[in-house]
Amino acid sequence: MERLIHELNALIPAHGASVLFAVALLSCAGIPMPTSAMMMAAGAFIAAGDMHMAPVMLATLVGAVIGDQIGYFAGRFGGEPLWQRFHRNARLAPTMDRAQHELDSRALIAVVVSRFPLSALGPWINLASGATRVGWQRFSLGVLIGDGIWILAYVGGGYVFADNVSHLSAKMTSVLAAVAFLGLAMLIGRHLWQRHEDA
Repeated sequence: MERLIHELNALIPAHGASVLFAVALLSCAGIPMPTSAMMMAAGAFIAAGDMHMAPVMLATLVGAVIGDQIGYFAGRFGGEPLWQRFHRNARLAPTMDRAQHELDSRALIAVVVSRFPLSALGPWINLASGATRVGWQRFSLGVLIGDGIWILAYVGGGYVFADNVSHLSAKMTSVLAAVAFLGLAMLIGRHLWQRHEDA
């Protein structure tokens, strides 16, 4: 992964913001890419005067939003039949209904948090949002807010800490991965506890 990051980072000054657009799109669509590390590298290039902030931020945001929309509509058109198939199971239906209600009633917060700091969950939230028919406008608003915070945090971090960007990127990636897994564990634990209480 570290070698891949170095190779992709080398493309940034050569091809500019278009590299960030492509990588953000792919990662938000569910293909693992070192997007956060590359955004920090772009921030360092901006600090050095090799790139400009506005095109980087805009290209990355547009790519991320398109990737998120791909995931959402994949869930809407591909995930719904599978969701309905499981929903026909009388034992699963009540739990699925509750999960759908939770996501639908708190969709904006769930989507924002799954962009940053729990960005590892983003592609799955995209699919689930589409499959459970979360309102597209609410989903898209959450995507815009969350992706904006995510991009600002990493590009801004790379800009401010340009001299130590590789070290900081590794630290932030490790910390956010730990937070993501902790959040996922808490969600699973809550679900299991609710099932225990309902039993």
